[in-house]
Amino acid sequence: MEYTQLGRTGLKVSRLVLGTMNFGPQTDEADSHAIMDAALDAGVNFFDTANVYGWGENKGRTEEIIGSWFAKGGGRRDKTVLATKVYGNMGADGAPWPNDDKLSALNIRRAAEASLKRLGTDHIDVYQFHHIDRATPWEEIWQAIDVLVQQGKVLYAGSSNFSGWGIAKANEAAARRHSLGLVSEQCLYNLVERRAEMEVIPAAQEYGLGVIPWSPLHGGLLGGALRKEREGGGARSTSGRSADSLKDSALREQVQRYEDAVDKAGLQPGDVALAWLLGRPGITGPIVGPRTREQLDSALRAVELELPAELLAELDEIFPGPGPSPEAFAW
Repeated sequence: MEYTQLGRTGLKVSRLVLGTMNFGPQTDEADSHAIMDAALDAGVNFFDTANVYGWGENKGRTEEIIGSWFAKGGGRRDKTVLATKVYGNMGADGAPWPNDDKLSALNIRRAAEASLKRLGTDHIDVYQFHHIDRATPWEEIWQAIDVLVQQGKVLYAGSSNFSGWGIAKANEAAARRHSLGLVSEQCLYNLVERRAEMEVIPAAQEYGLGVIPWSPLHGGLLGGALRKEREGGGARSTSGRSADSLKDSALREQVQRYEDAVDKAGLQPGDVALAWLLGRPGITGPIVGPRTREQLDSALRAVELELPAELLAELDEIFPGPGPSPEAFAW
């Protein structure tokens, strides 16, 4: 496994991030534990979760599964860089209560304490804002985070799904308080969805944030969706973002060209999509969310894969990025 520092920090993290969103809803506790053990054995030390994972009436279940894994001991917690998130409503379904969501100081405090309890740990390594809160001033948000840092309950703060100007606003407010500010940004970024290249990734690089792409295979679309469709396999190719995307004939043609190019190079589509991200400027590592041990093993191959220049050029031709701003929309 290769490691890199998370943004401008001294924290060393693996170049693949283990996403845990499937733990609970699609992968039971025993299999989730096995996947986490395998990831750690392979050198993956960066695990990502969120307080809302488990979804619906099972919100918080994923954190509980991670907590029961930590409780097995064997240095599991000490070896893991743990990232979780705050923002989503954690109130009872059908009866949300004021202040059960978003980024008020009150909810940040309550949510952090609840996550720590579910995770069975005394601190969160990277506490991430799951979405920007347009109603809460950054002075309030950073005051709440600074208290958690002083208490030793949080070490670093990160963002997710922020705009470039949102990253700038957050870190300028932190600088006024002489706080560290955001050190990472999770964003939707892959070969199909490259809009983050316009402003989000440049802002992250300017402010020293590590970039952690989520949905690196675009919901399975870049994992050989058309091949699986023809072969009658791959549940993800027939549902969700992948299926919706394939209804677009132009995109379907792009994906076919992609699969043909990958086949010609003698590689696997999912491996290429991950390796492409690992080679992009400013990228710490993509989040992989395996439902099975086999899917984890497949993702691990991408770390050592170096894509040939001819294939990289062809990928840019098939999926051209928007280019940086303002040149992407002006002269």
